[in-house]
Amino acid sequence: MAARKNPLADRAYELYKGGMKLVDIADQIGCSPATIRTWKNRYKWDNGGSETFQKKSETKRNVSKKKIRDETTLDDGTKETLQNDDLTPEQQMFCIYYSRTFNAAQSYQKAYGCSYESAIANGSRLLTNDKVRAEIERLKEIKRQQIVAGADDIVELQMRIAFADIGNYVSFGQKEVTDIETDETYMISVVDLKESKNTDTQLIQEVKRGKDGVSMKLADKQKAIDWLSKYFLVHPDDKYKAEFDKKRAEVSDNSGEKILQNMQMIADILQHPVANRSISDLEEGDADE
Repeated sequence: MAARKNPLADRAYELYKGGMKLVDIADQIGCSPATIRTWKNRYKWDNGGSETFQKKSETKRNVSKKKIRDETTLDDGTKETLQNDDLTPEQQMFCIYYSRTFNAAQSYQKAYGCSYESAIANGSRLLTNDKVRAEIERLKEIKRQQIVAGADDIVELQMRIAFADIGNYVSFGQKEVTDIETDETYMISVVDLKESKNTDTQLIQEVKRGKDGVSMKLADKQKAIDWLSKYFLVHPDDKYKAEFDKKRAEVSDNSGEKILQNMQMIADILQHPVANRSISDLEEGDADE
């Protein structure tokens, strides 16, 4: 019957794979350097460890890699990291964890499955490895590019909100109706919401049906304009700035007030329908005030 392997030997092997010297390993786990050298030769550390240890380690690597794949939903470069033959499996996972947390000790502990004390001692040391450092920088650059892409999406959305046209969501005019009691016909002003499939619904903040009919509210245009103004002060070279300046120049100074008046006018028609009343009646009423 084969002798049972000392658990400390497994721990010592993990430290050895991390680049720690035999003397330092002995000091770390409380054994003599001679014992560490004996384990190194007996379990063939330079050849990948004993068969038993290899199976255990390979299982741990496969589980960790599967976890990485399951957690990765974006093309964040981790697939290439796991295929980087210049790194050991543990180094690959260390790079992935570190690029996410920037915590060397925690990343080392998760990648190597060692104690936290060992991770503290070896995590920063592994960062001095040229190949490890290069891979981490590659992952960080991919993340930076994704952040920039995300910022572009936000700016583009704010641009659409800032210059949204209410006419893309509602149509209004006059319609002839017949009084069912008197059989008389007359014109009324109507406002119709357009089909959702033909509109940019992302800009709609609220649509609801109340006792006075259906009402719709777009995202706050002024907030979007304020946000963009501040953003372009910090990022004057942004590709959207020229378009923003052009559209703002096309809008008159009283455009915000006019838009608000139009929206209030539409809301009034929806909530208080009156026979033979037209939008021009409301406009004339405002002019007389």
